[in-house]
Formats: sequence, structure tokens, C-alpha cells
Amino acid sequence: MRCLALPVLLGLALPVIGQASGGTPPQTNRPDDRSVPQGMPVPATVATAPQEAVRDPLAPLPPIPGVDQSAWLYKDSDLPQDKAWKFGTLPNGLRYAVRRNGVPPGQVAVRVRIDAGSLNERDSERGFAHLIEHLSFRGSQHVPDGEAKRIWQRLGATFGSDSNASTTPTQTVYQLDLPGATEQGLDESLKILAGMMAAPSLTAEALNAERPVVLAERREQPGPQVRYSDKLRETFFAGQPLAERSPIGQLKTLEAATPDTVRAFHDRWYRPENTVVIISGDLDPLLFARLVAKNFGAWQGVGPKPPAPDFGSPRADAPVAGALVEPAMPPVVAMAVLRPWHYQDDTAIFNQKRMVDMVAARLISRRLENRARAGGSFLQSSVALDDVSRSANVTTVNVVPIGDNWEAALKDVRAVIASAMASKPTQGEIDRELADYDAILRTQVETARVEAGAKQADDMVGALDIRETVTAPETSYQILRQAIDKKMFTPDTILASTRRIFQGTATRALVNTRTAEPDAVARLTTALKADVRPLAEHRRRQGEVTFAQLPRLGPPGKVVSREKIAELGLEKVTFANGTRLLLLANDGETARVYLRVRFGRGYDALPADRESAAWAADLALVAGGIGKFDQGDLDRLTAGRRMGMDFDIDDDAFAFNALSAPSDYADNLRLMAAKLVAPRWDPAPINRAKAAMLAGYDGFDSSPDGVLGHDLERLLRDGDPRWGTPPREAIQATTPESFKALWAPLLASGPIEVSIFGDVKADEAIAAVANSFGAVPARPTATGPVPPVRFPAHVATPVVRTHTGPADQAAAVIVWPTGGGSADDRVRNRLDVLAQVFSDRLMDQLRSKAGASYSPQVASQWPVGLPGGGRMIAIGMVAPDKVDFFLTTARAIAADLAAHPIGADELQRIKRPMAQRLARMASGNQFWMQRLAGAAYDPQRVEATQRLAQDFVSIGPADIQAVAAKYLRPDTDWTLKVVPRAK
Repeated sequence: MRCLALPVLLGLALPVIGQASGGTPPQTNRPDDRSVPQGMPVPATVATAPQEAVRDPLAPLPPIPGVDQSAWLYKDSDLPQDKAWKFGTLPNGLRYAVRRNGVPPGQVAVRVRIDAGSLNERDSERGFAHLIEHLSFRGSQHVPDGEAKRIWQRLGATFGSDSNASTTPTQTVYQLDLPGATEQGLDESLKILAGMMAAPSLTAEALNAERPVVLAERREQPGPQVRYSDKLRETFFAGQPLAERSPIGQLKTLEAATPDTVRAFHDRWYRPENTVVIISGDLDPLLFARLVAKNFGAWQGVGPKPPAPDFGSPRADAPVAGALVEPAMPPVVAMAVLRPWHYQDDTAIFNQKRMVDMVAARLISRRLENRARAGGSFLQSSVALDDVSRSANVTTVNVVPIGDNWEAALKDVRAVIASAMASKPTQGEIDRELADYDAILRTQVETARVEAGAKQADDMVGALDIRETVTAPETSYQILRQAIDKKMFTPDTILASTRRIFQGTATRALVNTRTAEPDAVARLTTALKADVRPLAEHRRRQGEVTFAQLPRLGPPGKVVSREKIAELGLEKVTFANGTRLLLLANDGETARVYLRVRFGRGYDALPADRESAAWAADLALVAGGIGKFDQGDLDRLTAGRRMGMDFDIDDDAFAFNALSAPSDYADNLRLMAAKLVAPRWDPAPINRAKAAMLAGYDGFDSSPDGVLGHDLERLLRDGDPRWGTPPREAIQATTPESFKALWAPLLASGPIEVSIFGDVKADEAIAAVANSFGAVPARPTATGPVPPVRFPAHVATPVVRTHTGPADQAAAVIVWPTGGGSADDRVRNRLDVLAQVFSDRLMDQLRSKAGASYSPQVASQWPVGLPGGGRMIAIGMVAPDKVDFFLTTARAIAADLAAHPIGADELQRIKRPMAQRLARMASGNQFWMQRLAGAAYDPQRVEATQRLAQDFVSIGPADIQAVAAKYLRPDTDWTLKVVPRAK
């Protein structure tokens, strides 16, 4: 068994509460029976904590006085109980579900679910459920204003990712992922959470401080998308509370909120009998249960429990259609068939019938995707089934037309659905969908040992919200297999299911258009009733495709060298054709194999003096096919297998990526190698990529976010066309011929680095590469000058861009140039810490104190594969009159960081969450694959990884001040503001 040393080494310099700096690292008494990727070398003086005996995870817990330990979740269900979960109900009615989980090691995931959201609000309380979520985090019975964040930082939790909350129409969920958890830290955390639920600070002072933050969050939402969502709910759920109950609330009710009115909502719904505490983590579940009882047991609700609100049912007499004009959004039609939502006992047969419905929906979605790929009237369409906010059971169909002819697109989509409702599918089609469905559930079984505790906690929250249970992955898989054995997936049953999911109480539709169409509602109503049978197309029958039919590669490559890097457990293998392999074979993530194939020179190989077709690669390169096979053929080839091929552009290489399985990764590599050797240049994906890009182009200037997404990257590269969104004219000018002219030579040249990290045997992995990338012909070296990477010159006043969205939205950006490359990793590490310090201060100043921005961000971006182009960037969404305040505040923080060393407590509050985050990431393969990308050709990346932990531990106040003084200079910064366009 191999254990990762990085978390241990990081923990040495980062004390928890009550531990003096330089003391003994906390002992969590946590056993670790997982073998994980080899980490950093551990000094011989570091001792591991003694391991306690672990109780049988499937055995019931010992009795806890006063607690009903029956499995309340499985009432009225015949599903086998997942014995790893332990349940309890306290005398006050609060329920809990707890279990042990060691992924990632040392972490404990806590969720506190309140069974109340925006649907529980009265008309005068709109937004109160979300407002209370904010106020609870700000201060409560056991924690002064703003102190909860600092306490959890000292325990290693990052605000926003590890500690957060969310409000939906039906629930409010408080989240805490506590890394490096100890009994003391968890006890303190549950005490804080219990105080937040029972007695948040609902004072006038707290309300007046937090209300601007909530209003800032409301203001910063993207206007077109919000208006579309609001109109969608209004149309689909007409006559039901959900139609007008967005969790963000209304401006007038939020501004009118008082401590008394907010407390009234809190006291009505924040009650122990409405609360479930969920914990999944790397400590004893008996400890979890006892701490829940200790901290939440005294809580009593105020007054009698109110009856549950009535969410209503879909109304058949409401208008069928609605229309919206949002020029910033592409034309889209959303259609729904609605049925009343009813509680259903979560039984095996209920789940099996739902599986049949899901296969029927998946089958139609595949037919729609095949028709879209072939070209025609719509860009994209799919069918989905969902229980929406316990308000309706819904079948939804979304249609994105090509251009503005939404009527033709809707009719063509309806024709595909009508065909599916009129005639049986083939058993081959059904088996195709079943193969993928089977693979999904089988993968969950195979990887159950490494399922993260946070995911298990979130899955429990989701099940509670829709009044269902959770089951072990093996149980879910057996339910599917039993349904298959019972012949539940036949042409007759799928046809019956298809007809059933498109029948309901009401059919509704909404169309968005770029320009006003006065008769849009009437035309949409007519299009929903039009006879579309003549539009049905003959479905192409795809024959069997095998890997033997892929383009041939050469004979297996010969290994010319093998080099082991023992400190990392890494092996570097070189083949005769020049291909190099980085191999990290480990069983730390059961049944997962991560593949990454880097080739060529990435951004260095793209034209820096003109626009090119590089923008379309993400959408069209893989979809273009291989040899004689198009994407549909390849989908059939990989059905039921865990294979993939995503494409991206790195600083210094192009890359194919996939998450595969031990039984599939060798063929996955063959598929990727065939793509390099014999790419197919199908014009349909190019045309589809153009249509998709142009459909959304008008939305770029509809909000500050959109403008930044379109303009910022190219501005920060001083206009270099390799980066950012190309002009509309360049997209329109892209042709299949120009796409092939750019990408054919790029696919055929430059070095290849294959990375295989995961559950493989070393010799088998080397053989798999020998039979794939080792078998391709030797490739010519990529040649040509490397274009320089530029940064814009300092500006005395901000560069100005405008948007067409709401008049109260703006964005402010300030950026300082830094560096790049693999040699200066120590500088890179210090800049990462500096960015977190900067971000924490900016959040305190702009959000907590001024309420000027909901979520300002600071990040250090250091391109390892480029000699320069790095930057420290701060971005905030603010009101237009707060742009100067943002920039002034950011500059003041930068100047202070350059002039003064930070305090020891502040540094620890920043470094400890960073260390814990690194430790968690380092327990998985993706961290190591990302860190070591390019290391087969650049040994400095190996050296930087080897010294990462020790260097991070060594970073002190003087180091942070030094990099701040070097880089955060007022004479090098560059600023931008995005403000409303003058009307």
C-alpha cells in the first residue's frame, strides 16, 4: 500500500485551532486502506498517526439514549437499505443520516437541509428564504458577525467552495466540507451550524449590512437569462406558486424586509422537524451521530408547526404558449408536457418503470442529435424527464433553430417525436441506449470505493428534496439488470413509454425571438398542433462497427528507454518513433484510467498575425470523424464502453483527453491514435459549429460578463488573434476547406506525449501505447518561429467597453503582468498564495463591508508552457457608480501588500485552506496529470512537482511581500471597465 505524503508534509506548518505553530500535527486516528498515487518524499522524522480499529461499516451503531435509530428514509420502500448510512431521529424531530467515507482522506462533508425554500414564502416575503441563508452565515448565536468564515478558514475550509449555502424553491441547504477533520473541529463546526439554524443574527444591524450583498447578487445575475427563466416558469407553471417564486426574490420585498418580518419567516420554517443533518466523512459515524445529538438536540421550534404549503398542479385551462423578445439570446423554443407531481413510494418497480421512460427519452434524443448532425433546420434538440420542485412531473423538449426560422425547427423536432410515437423502435436502437445506461450504472459500482463523501452527501440531499431514497450502486445496477431480465425494454414497452411521456394535463411552449414578432404566440400555438407526419425522415440504419475497421496503424512500437522517477512513482517511457509516455500506475481510484495525449505546439503553432479557424476545433475537430466513420459510427463503436476524446489547446501543446476504464483504455488509445493518423474532414460539424457560434454572438454584449467573455482574453494578449473570440466576420469566413488547411498539418506534426494515470498495470499500459501511438509513423518536428506573448501597456485611465444589458450592471478589471514558464515555480507558488490573500481582503472590503460586489475574484494565472503572459487579475461585478471604488480599493490592497508583511494569523487562514485543497487534489490522479503535463520533454516540471510541498510550507510573510512589491506595481497595471451603453 502506498500513501500520499503531500498532505502530511503540508500539514506540518499549518496548525489547527488550539495548536501552536511548530507543534505536533493533529492525529485524526483515521485509517486509510486506499492505495493512492505516490506523493512527495516524507522526512524520516514524520510519524504517522496511530490507526484505530474501524467498526464494520455495515453494522448498526450502538444505541444512543433518546434517539430513534430506525431507518426513516426507507419507510414505504422495498429497496434494500444501504447499510453504510446510519439514521436517527432526535426527540425534537430533527433527523440525521451519517456514514463513513474516506474520499478524500481526512475530509468530512456536512449538509444541513431545511425543508423550506422560496415556495414557502408569502407574497410579502419574496426572497426571504435566500436572505436568511445570507444572514445565517453572517452571524448567529455562537459566532459574532463575520467570524464563521475565519473559524472555518483556520480549520482549512475555503469560503465559497468548502463553506457555502444554496436556496431553491423547495429547500435551503447549508454546506461544509471540513478537510483534515478532527473531533474538536467537527464539534465546533456543528455547534456553529446549529446556532445558524436556531438563532441567526436577525438584527437591524445585520440586515442592513447583508441586504446590499443580496441586492448585489440579484443585480449581478445575467439579465437575458433571468428574464427567460422567469418567463419560462410563468408559462409552464401558470396558476401555480412556482410561476412567480424565484429564490432571488423581488426588490420591493427585500428592501421592505425588517428584523421582525424576516424572523417570522425563520420561526415558521426553521424548525428541527423540518431539518435533516447529513454527514459523510472520514471519522466514526457513531461520533457523527453523537455530535449531531449534542449540538442540535436542544433546539426547539417556535410555536406550532405550520402545514406544508400547497404547490398546486398544472392547469389545463392556462394559455398554451408564450413569447419573449431577447435579442441577446439565440432563438429557442422550449416545450413541456406537464403532469401533476405526486409522492410515489420509492420501490423497485417504480424505479424500473422510470428506467424504461428514461431509455425512451434517450432514444428520441439520439435521433434528434443524428438529425441535427446531418444538417437541417435545428442546431440542437433533446428530450428530458424531471420532477420540478414537487410542482409537476415534466417532459421537456428544447429546440435551438439554425437562424431565425424557429417554426420549421419546431416542426422538424415534433416530426421526430411523432415518428417515435407512431412506430416501434428497433431492438438494436433500444440495446444501444441500454448499453450506455448499463455502462453508467456499472461504472458507479466499479468506482464506488472512491466515490467522494461530498457527492454522497449531495445525493442524499437530492433524494430528500424529491422524497426518494438512496441506494448502494450495486442495488441500482441490479434493479436495471432485473428489469432487463424481465424483458421490460422491448419495442412494445418503449413505444408505450414514448406515448406516455408525451401525454399529460397540459402542453406548454415558449419561444424567444431576436426581434418582436407580434403574432409569435399564435404561430407557436399553431406549430404545436400542425400535422408533422409528412416531415418525418427515413432513419439511417447504422451497421455494426468494430475496432478492426479503424484505419490501420503500423507495427507495435519498440521501447528504447524506461526511466523511473521513484519519488513520484512515475515512469517515463520512450518509443522508437519518438513518442514518450508518462505512466503513473496506481489503484488509488478504482476502475478509473485518465488519458491525456499532448501533441504539437499548442498556441505556439497557431497564426499570431491573422484570424484562423482555430476557434472551431473544440466543436468540430473530434466530431469530424475518423477514416470512413462519422461521429454516429464512432458513437456506435464505443456504445457501452467508457471511452472518450475531448480536445483542448494548451499553452505549448494540443491535447486529447479521456476518462476510461481498465478494460477500455487500450482501445481508447487506438481511437485517439487513429484520429491523428487518419482524421475525417466531415463538413457538417464545421457548419454546425459556425451556426452555434453565430447563434450566440449577439449575446456577448448583453451583459458585463458577456463582454468580458468576448473581449477580455484578447485585450490581455494585446490583440493577439490566437486568443479570445474572433470577430463575427472571421467565423462567417470559416469553411470546411480553411478548417482542414489549418488542422491537417497540425495533427500530423510535432512530438507526442501520452499520459496514463490510474488503475492499470505498468507493462499492459506500455503495450497499449506500443500498439497505438508507438505504432504511428515518426512525425516531423514542428517548425517555425515562436510568436511572442504580449501584455498590454499600462493605461492611466481604464479601457472602456459597453454592454446593452441592465443600466445598474458594470464590471471592473485590474491586471498586473507577471511571468511564465516552468523554471520559476517558486515565484508561481508565491503568486498563488498572494492571489488568495488579495482575494480574501477584496471580498471583505467589497462584499462584507461595502456590499458593493457579491463575488469579487482575484487569481494568479501563470502559463507553464509559455515564456510569459502570466498575470494577477482582479474582477468585480459592480454598479456603474462603484467602478472607481473597486479599482481604488484593489490598488490600495495591492499597495499595502507590497509595503507591509501580512500577519501570521491572516497567512495561516489563507495557507491552511490552500494546503488542504492541495492535499485533497493530490489524493487523485488528475492533480498529478495536470502538474506533470509536458514533463516527458521538460524535466523542470518534474522538479517543480517534487519540491512543491516543501516550497509551499516555506512561504512566509516576507515572501508574499516580495512578490507583491515586484509585480503589483502601479506603473504596470492595466484596467478595464464595462459600463452600460448610452441609450
